[in-house]
Amino acid sequence: MENCIFCYPDLDKNQKIILENDYCLYLQQEIQEIVGSGLIVPKAHKETLFDLSDKEWAATRDLLQQAKDYIDKDIKPDGYNVGWNCMEVGGQHIFHAHLHVIPRFIDEPMAGKGIRYLFKSKENQRPRIL
Repeated sequence: MENCIFCYPDLDKNQKIILENDYCLYLQQEIQEIVGSGLIVPKAHKETLFDLSDKEWAATRDLLQQAKDYIDKDIKPDGYNVGWNCMEVGGQHIFHAHLHVIPRFIDEPMAGKGIRYLFKSKENQRPRIL
């Protein structure tokens, strides 16, 4: 994919490679919406996590541990959210698989809510089909 910012990280000047292995990159934005957050992406263009090979899965796991160690040393968070958005309805906006690594802090207004908090809200309830 010639215009994919994960296949070609240099296309996004705000993005930098922090860590890498043979199959994956750990990227962070220079200007971050969430301090310390980043993404793990396969080097090969794969649309969702369901398309990853066994080697890419293993490399993702290895890089996740390295990213955690890097973030822990740098900003010492109190917890993490780690997750994938898959396909449009699942919240994916860039169609190259990417694992969100988000450090969390005890003093955040939403601390302790977890990734399912919004899914369980009344606003997200599906209509009941009878």
